[in-house]
Amino acid sequence: MRFQTFKKPVDYAIAGFCILIMASLVVCVVWQVFSRYVMNQPSTFTDEIARFAMIWVGLLGAAYTTGLQKHLAIDLFSSRFAGRSKHVSVLFINLCILAFASSTMIWGGWTLVAKVYSTGQVSPAMQMPMAYVYGVLPISGSIISYYSLLFILDAAIDLFTQPDMIEESC
Repeated sequence: MRFQTFKKPVDYAIAGFCILIMASLVVCVVWQVFSRYVMNQPSTFTDEIARFAMIWVGLLGAAYTTGLQKHLAIDLFSSRFAGRSKHVSVLFINLCILAFASSTMIWGGWTLVAKVYSTGQVSPAMQMPMAYVYGVLPISGSIISYYSLLFILDAAIDLFTQPDMIEESC
């Protein structure tokens, strides 16, 4: 890929942040089990933190997986082609991903965050604004869109710069 200098820092940032979120998730779950079964006084806020951390790690993990192009559907579809057909399929797949991430995750996510923020909805145990929890939706959509744009540019360059070659059938 030609755009590794633009992709690598984002990869490292997302991976590091996901590791931090996952570590906090493990700590919360361990504390919840300990406080419930050993101290007989379950912690009220760790269950909520674990639930919200799972949402964040799931959506940011999806963005990270998209950046690595390890998503099952992407690999399954594009691995069946060779030559120019492969570049066209990669281009088409990433255009679909970009359309979904832009419309549903970014636009729909911002709409959801704005609506939840304006209503003042808060979480039951911690009284934290739920807009903070839902904020990961447009964030991960933006990251997925960024990756998709890089892959679209890369596939378009490959498609238009490579000479016509006899396509191999798989």
